[in-house]
Amino acid sequence: MTTQTVQIPGYLAGTWAIDPVHSDVSFVVRHLGVSKVRGHFGAFEGTIVTAENPLESTVQAKIDTTSIDTRNGQRDAHVKGEDFLDVDKFPELTFTSTGVRAKAEGFVVDGELSLRGVTKTVELDLEVNGFGDGFEGAKVAGFSASTEINRREFGVTGGAAGAVVGDKITILLEIEAVKQA
Repeated sequence: MTTQTVQIPGYLAGTWAIDPVHSDVSFVVRHLGVSKVRGHFGAFEGTIVTAENPLESTVQAKIDTTSIDTRNGQRDAHVKGEDFLDVDKFPELTFTSTGVRAKAEGFVVDGELSLRGVTKTVELDLEVNGFGDGFEGAKVAGFSASTEINRREFGVTGGAAGAVVGDKITILLEIEAVKQA
């Protein structure tokens, strides 16, 4: 049996901590079927382990759902409520990878996404942006990833407002991580 390996220029194996100051976790959802509303989560953390063979790498991440920001306080309060994220009962959204696959352009990270007590398998389209030198000699790595989920599959009904919010949510990740000693 042979194991597929891939080559990534400048690749470094190691354990990396997501740097929330230089990263962005955001989403896009349709409103009234004609526009797109964007939001961000301000508090999140995670660990990326880049294995010697990139296809054996892993990711674990947590997002604080109470940190949602859609640039509208009234909307944020509604989205934090029972109709949407229900942050009092479910203050975290988590992702744990289960595998990495190469594709023609980039990679796919398979994993388990948990939201509102529901766990579903998702595929993140991944682009490895590179590895380099950060401040004070620290090594840094950059990754972009995205996926689409159906909010209703995670029990996010939206209540009465659900009729004007699209079911499909695009999740966008721009991640910078710092190599740990």
